[in-house]
Amino acid sequence: MPRQTGPVNAVFLDLATVDRGDLDLAPLREAVDTFESWPITPPADINVRIRGADVVIINKTRLDAHTFKAAQPGLVCLAATGTDNVDLTAARELGIGVANIRDYCTDSVAQHAFALILALTVRLADYRHSVRAGAWTRSKTFAVLDFPIRELAGKTLAIVGHGTLGRAVAERARAFGMHVIVAERKGQTPRAGRVPFEQALAEADVLSLHAPLTAETRTLIDAESLASMKRDALLINTARGGLIDEAALARALARHEIGGAGLDVLGSEPPGIDNPLLDPALDNCLVTPHIAWAAREARQRAITEIAANITAWRASERRNRVD
Repeated sequence: MPRQTGPVNAVFLDLATVDRGDLDLAPLREAVDTFESWPITPPADINVRIRGADVVIINKTRLDAHTFKAAQPGLVCLAATGTDNVDLTAARELGIGVANIRDYCTDSVAQHAFALILALTVRLADYRHSVRAGAWTRSKTFAVLDFPIRELAGKTLAIVGHGTLGRAVAERARAFGMHVIVAERKGQTPRAGRVPFEQALAEADVLSLHAPLTAETRTLIDAESLASMKRDALLINTARGGLIDEAALARALARHEIGGAGLDVLGSEPPGIDNPLLDPALDNCLVTPHIAWAAREARQRAITEIAANITAWRASERRNRVD
């Protein structure tokens, strides 16, 4: 790949998915000669907005073969780790480089996973609602003990997906005095330091998902999996919504077949109003809008990482390339 010696023009098609006006974009501007950004780009405007761009930066905007044939940038930079919104085959055939960013939001995701665990374990939302409804002011004693609280110390956390994020959550669990087990891939003989998938589900007081979404992991947590868990176990998902059979989970929660669920991702995002996990009657389900990754520090690291990928490309270096 020859060194990029001429002026480099860059466009960010969906900056609002990363920046809410609180980030320093100087690293991006310094990495290129001209920089243009749009908060969001509708599909009909993509081809026009990337025309003449040497570098196209996206988060969730989809770039398909038709788009690549209409305009052929030198590099596509993803403001994310996932690449499912880019036609990698078409990019490879046309000689378009594709680079993602990695390990930029580990602390943010691990922190959020534990925020969900803690909120469910101490019944934070229930007690907040109770206080606002006047239960404490009406109490005959100094406290309100309407909702049972548990300690994490001594409980078992089962990790599904022991990559960077899974290991970070496990590290924090040990700081709380939890016993950590790592599930082997479903249907495979356990490697050293892992337990069979079915055993992990059965022993978990908290089951935390950190696996990628693939054909093998789609609806990994189905009705059968949920039935094998403890009735007071918590299910945490900060990975991909498609890992869970949402209808099966909603039924299990409604019937109190598991203790609760903390979810930062759903199968379709943004979700439809008919998603069963958004039912207000599911008071044992805590849903946040795909924000585990979104601490300001993590989003700033994303900008810095994208700029580093562009700088490497200009110097004919392959950094974080997925093509």
